[in-house]
Amino acid sequence: MKAAILKSLGTPLAVETLPDPAPGAGEVAVDVHATRVLAYTNEVFSGARNYLLELPIVPGAGGVGRVRAVGPDATQLAVGDWVFCDPTVRARDDAVNPDIVLQGLTAAGPRALPLQRYFRHGSFAEQMLAPMENVSRIGAIEAADAGRWCVLGMYLVPYGGLLAVDLRAGETVVVNGATGGFGSAGVAVALAMGAGCVVATGRNEAALADLARRFDKRLRVAAMSGDEDADRQRIMETAAGPIDCVLDLLPPMATPAQVRAAVLAVRPGGRVVLMGGVGMAGGGDLALPYAWMMRNNITVRGQWLCPRDAVPRMIGLVRSGLLDPGQFDIAEFDLAHVNDAVAHAAAYAGPFQTTVLRP
Repeated sequence: MKAAILKSLGTPLAVETLPDPAPGAGEVAVDVHATRVLAYTNEVFSGARNYLLELPIVPGAGGVGRVRAVGPDATQLAVGDWVFCDPTVRARDDAVNPDIVLQGLTAAGPRALPLQRYFRHGSFAEQMLAPMENVSRIGAIEAADAGRWCVLGMYLVPYGGLLAVDLRAGETVVVNGATGGFGSAGVAVALAMGAGCVVATGRNEAALADLARRFDKRLRVAAMSGDEDADRQRIMETAAGPIDCVLDLLPPMATPAQVRAAVLAVRPGGRVVLMGGVGMAGGGDLALPYAWMMRNNITVRGQWLCPRDAVPRMIGLVRSGLLDPGQFDIAEFDLAHVNDAVAHAAAYAGPFQTTVLRP
């Protein structure tokens, strides 16, 4: 099979021939029809993100394809099935505290390196090997639509956060950092889950106006100024009622004050889920008032990615028409132009834009 290989940090990907994967027990080989190129892929390949990965590696986090072969213990997956491959691979030898890798991207810690070495190669290839539990059937689709189904990867991140914060139909949720790729997807997912009101925050007023154009009156936008107190007041006024929960998806360059502006706006008994990157690029960490959290029964939790059962549930939201991947502008590249795809993904990383590689 042909595959794009990262041999050393700071060098372009090389397209070479590798052996076809042969699945064993608990494994699936998939013909990759489309895979999303993350906006920050160039930062991973340059070493700027300091991800834990051992080279050489075929990168690529998840994708859409057809089952080529299954291990002997498969009971439902069959050759030819259209599937979504979830890159979040969990070790099987500790159900309570499993080590995790993002296949084709990074290990969550040194203890996860043996898992990464086995499932090291991702989806920038004509074929990939995946754990059986990471492969979900999506039903019949046209091959030309495979790239559009890659958008599931954008939706699944905020969906994991909204499940973690237990968003309920009719509630008011603030999506903090709604003008980024994952934030704008979070707005769409929250509305699809039945939120009564979604307050979208951001500093890019053009992007906020575009969000307002795309969605119904349940969406309200709040332009942020960078002044913590003023921004909190604006969020509360925009919500025009109690705020039940906050989904924070602010990027690494944002400040703790931008997080607090939304967090401290929740009602007594409110819930907050942190999924962004604040503090990862240096600068101060998040500080929340102990007494306020205690007296107001505030729940704050972190969430990295999504649980396994989120994938088929997300497929159901798309199949039902509650989520429309057709909102995304998709640029597609073939494997021979994989380095162009990486550059394009970095340059076009705004709301409802994604770059897809078609191996």
